Amino acid sequence: MSVSLVRWVCTAAVAGALLAPGPAGAAPGPGGGGQSVADLLTDLQTLYQEAEEATETYNATEEQLKERRTEAESLAGKLAKARGALHSSRLDAGRLAREQYQGRSEISPYVRLLLARDPQHALDQGHVLRRAAREQEATVDRLIGSEKKADDLATKARAALDQQLELAAARKKERNAVQARLKEVEELLASLTTDQLAELARAEQAGMADAQRQFMASGALSSVGRAPSKAGDAALAYAVRQIGKPYVWGAEGPESFDCSGLTSQAWAHAGQVIPRTSQEQWATLPRVPLGELRPGDLVVYFPKATHVAIYLGDGMVVQAPRPGARVKVSPIAANPLLGAVRPDPGAGAMSGYRAPELPAGAMEGGDAGYATAGAPAAR
Repeated sequence: MSVSLVRWVCTAAVAGALLAPGPAGAAPGPGGGGQSVADLLTDLQTLYQEAEEATETYNATEEQLKERRTEAESLAGKLAKARGALHSSRLDAGRLAREQYQGRSEISPYVRLLLARDPQHALDQGHVLRRAAREQEATVDRLIGSEKKADDLATKARAALDQQLELAAARKKERNAVQARLKEVEELLASLTTDQLAELARAEQAGMADAQRQFMASGALSSVGRAPSKAGDAALAYAVRQIGKPYVWGAEGPESFDCSGLTSQAWAHAGQVIPRTSQEQWATLPRVPLGELRPGDLVVYFPKATHVAIYLGDGMVVQAPRPGARVKVSPIAANPLLGAVRPDPGAGAMSGYRAPELPAGAMEGGDAGYATAGAPAAR
């Protein structure tokens, strides 16, 4: 086996390692020569975990930035209208001031005529005076209200812009953190020999297969197959159509995806908007026991909920594994399970369900991996 092929096999497997991750922030040694296979797996798994955690943090910040941009645009539009209304109010107030200065605003010639000819009739027409007074009062109120509204909107617009700038800076910092972690992975892998890479690949693949066997034998999953809801079926069908597309961190289609980009888009195409990140999906969507999983449910991994896949059925999931891998079908135990959530808990199971037909090679390739994948360009 060539060095490049062995490296691909190894790196495609390591990020989905079933071994417990090493301590947070653990740094690999200067080279792989003096480390055991278990130590190398731990180092690599730690780096992958840190990279994916930074990726999901980046995704969350990106979503907040989108919201702030939308808010800022909306406020800018409202502020422009408010300033237009303020200009109109100032014109009305100026007209009123001129009329008062010229002695034409208190009692109109028509009212004076009424008072001169028939005092009793003038009293009956008192509403004319009251209407004139109300119009003057309304003019002043409009001016005051327009000024206050414009000032409030200007303050909110400045705050939204400040938040936008802060989020943009945070996003850049998080993008750099992902790149730094992936660079560490690349450097560590480059330090390994061909024999070390091959041994890592064998150890990881054996561990993954064993973990899947143990999980399926544990009875955690029901032996009775369940049908999805109509929305779950549509979400799963969308995910299956993406098989073979590359993982790119921060991507949400249509040409590439990261893990939560795939799951959020799958459900969006099924007509239901769910949170963008795996952490928010885990935190906000209703939990479902693993024994009650049905196709379309989301399976969440790792203690910090930094990875997510969509359940296919029969102990398999569709996922976007890691940088360097492609969307594929994987064993449900390819990563350490945290739990599962259901975006549409109130929806009943559809009748006449047929599992989606998988494309050729749907299970080929690693369940995790790494290749140089540039961060999204700063915007």
